[in-house]
Amino acid sequence: MRSFFLAVALRAAAAAAAVVAPAAAPAAAQDAPAPLDVAAARSQAELDKSLAELSTLREQIAGEKVPLARQLADLEERLARVRQANEDALRDLDTGSLDQTKSQTDLKLRQDELAYVGNILDEYTRNLEGRLAVGEAPKYAALIAAAKDAPANKDLSAQQRLERQLDVVTASIARLEDAVGGMRFEGSAVDDKGSVTEGTFAAVGPVAVFAASDGHTAGLALAQSGSPYPAVRPLEASLSGAIASLVAAGDGLLPIDPSRGGALKELVQKWSLIDIYKKGGPIMHPLLIVSILALGVVLERVIFIFGEQRKNDRRALQSFFKSVQAGDYPSAIAIGNQSRWYLPKALAYALSHREGALANALVVANSEVMKRFRRGLGVLDTAITIAPLLGLLGTVTGMMNSFSLIGGDLSAPGAITGGIAEALIATAFGLCIAITCLVPYNYLNNRIEGVRHEMEAASAQLELMVEPHKGVVNALGAAHAATHSVA
Repeated sequence: MRSFFLAVALRAAAAAAAVVAPAAAPAAAQDAPAPLDVAAARSQAELDKSLAELSTLREQIAGEKVPLARQLADLEERLARVRQANEDALRDLDTGSLDQTKSQTDLKLRQDELAYVGNILDEYTRNLEGRLAVGEAPKYAALIAAAKDAPANKDLSAQQRLERQLDVVTASIARLEDAVGGMRFEGSAVDDKGSVTEGTFAAVGPVAVFAASDGHTAGLALAQSGSPYPAVRPLEASLSGAIASLVAAGDGLLPIDPSRGGALKELVQKWSLIDIYKKGGPIMHPLLIVSILALGVVLERVIFIFGEQRKNDRRALQSFFKSVQAGDYPSAIAIGNQSRWYLPKALAYALSHREGALANALVVANSEVMKRFRRGLGVLDTAITIAPLLGLLGTVTGMMNSFSLIGGDLSAPGAITGGIAEALIATAFGLCIAITCLVPYNYLNNRIEGVRHEMEAASAQLELMVEPHKGVVNALGAAHAATHSVA
């Protein structure tokens, strides 16, 4: 296109030069040769042709200019629309970014609210578990376990976790409606023998009672740590009957504790010696026999010792030694036999049997006295030794009973703890018997040791007094024999 316009311009310039040249020099044109006229004519013709082409080209350009202008206007309008759309898109993008930020903030806020609600519901579930009436734990165990496991279960969605926790709230509201005015429900409990028995609970506020279906067990239901089954503690006979009637008919007398559990706890935990004896197991029977024998021996020996102390007669002993020192043996023997005290009696016995050997007679007398004082100490010594051994045997049997239940009926934790209680009670009773017997045993041994020292001192004094008189008697006998031989 550019070369076309250049050619047209050159032709126009040549034509203009040809027109100007003849006008400027007409004389020269008249004198020019014919070929110049021919060239001029030719140039004029070409100029006319070029002008015609130029005119045609202008018309063509003018004809093409309108569509191009229209097309350019359309393109410019389209560009404006695209720019507007771009601006709208950028505006929408900015608005979307703000909306996204706001949505993220709202989402985070809702997530925090949901987590807060979940924590409240989890705390509510745990508090509900601790506030359930005695015996209700098995009824709500699966529901509470699912709600407690929901926050940590990653396989559940947030809605599923919330639904599980809300199930506990719904169940607690239904339970609250049932609890107004008291409620009764089926369940299981551990009786005083450690066996799980089926029955019915009746709960009014914090007080829960239980009556077995067979009618053999009725009493106050108390929670046991580490066991889903409560323990049943029987009350007095009249109260047990009232509890059974209340559970069966839903109407009757209920033991109320205004001290908020203190009085009932004291009543339940108040064990008598007979109750402890029954819980000690079969080994308590030989322990009871040992304790009775030991107590009898201690009482008899203490009474004997104090009785012998009351018979203490120092005047009779002094009179006895005065008679022996004076050589009046029959009088000394009579004084010793008349005395109630063991010391003059033993010395009188030895003095009356002095013909063989006074030392041997004193040994026999001392042995008789010590035998009387030591009577029953063997039983007491045996009791001190055998009571802890029997208690240890009770420990072994009790632990055997407890371990025999492990792996078996684990639903009776009371039986397991009952075996442990049997072991501990038997050991405690055995140690108590041994400790109780050890004190009087040492006391009696101390008193016997004092009696032995008294006997030894009195025997030595008697021997010292009898020996000089024995020498005089022997000398008189020898003199009398010599006189007879001389005669």
